[in-house]
Amino acid sequence: MSKARLEAFSDGVLAVAITLLVLDLHLAPGNGTSLLAQVAAAWPSFAAYVVSFLVIGVIWVNHHSVLRLVVTVDRLLLFWNLILLMFVTAIPFTTATLSAALADGSAADVRVAAVLYGGVSTGFAVAFTLLFGRVTLIEVREGRLDPRERRGALRRFGAGTVFYPLLTIIGIVYAPAMLVGFTALSVYYLFNQTGAAEA
Repeated sequence: MSKARLEAFSDGVLAVAITLLVLDLHLAPGNGTSLLAQVAAAWPSFAAYVVSFLVIGVIWVNHHSVLRLVVTVDRLLLFWNLILLMFVTAIPFTTATLSAALADGSAADVRVAAVLYGGVSTGFAVAFTLLFGRVTLIEVREGRLDPRERRGALRRFGAGTVFYPLLTIIGIVYAPAMLVGFTALSVYYLFNQTGAAEA
């Protein structure tokens, strides 16, 4: 498969996933409650939407940065990419589940929703790190990347594999703090952690 096909397929999947997030945003006009009160009551949906939109958006930006490094596309790279996309497409579901639990669920429901949300996030962090590892390993083998630079970039890029599970544990105790932590991680990944120069 050419890199162009890989990019086109991935961009399409990411675009669908980020668009699906908005389907969970809705109000209930005509129920006798003011619009302002409805918006205030729907804060979990808006908060989860913003965080998840930022997460998927940053994944898209970094996916572009990683694929810029690709010269050779092999089967293992394709499979890691598919696994990454599998987790990303689950984000709208876990976002809706978490926002519903925060709005109307019991404490137990919120804990389960936090584990689902954090588990999917941990999954895409691991898959993305494995994808990045595969891309950079090919670069090292073909003499385009220094192994020491690869190790440093892997440590920076793989930070999410440590912090997403930790934030999930925090989310079991207090889910809004998990969302704040996920936002902070997204800000971290807004900066180029691949070690490659930007075009």
